[in-house]
Amino acid sequence: QVQLVESGGGLVQAGGSLRLSCAASGSFLSINPMRWYRQTPGKQRELVAAITGGGSTNYADSVKGRFTISRDNAKNTVYLQMNSLKPEDTAVYYCNAVAELPTRAVLYWGQGTQVTVSS
Repeated sequence: QVQLVESGGGLVQAGGSLRLSCAASGSFLSINPMRWYRQTPGKQRELVAAITGGGSTNYADSVKGRFTISRDNAKNTVYLQMNSLKPEDTAVYYCNAVAELPTRAVLYWGQGTQVTVSS
């Protein structure tokens, strides 16, 4: 069983910063890629940023230049540094990762962490 545990959400004023973390634990051969999604009520979950094991990244246009995704492969942890936050960044942020198991690859989701940006 693989678990993804997120942390770092909270309430911040517009223009502020937050850093989210997502740690993968359990038994797996590798975990790649790792991604951050977000979701607001009534809307579909959207991809915010993704990173491969080799460090290649991609971002949603709405967060480019403000958010940075990174990972610590030794700790199986992915981070999302969020700067210059805007009220429209308010959402539940979810970590997502593909774990390579002995016989198959499985997609896992974290439980989500709330980010609220006040104006």
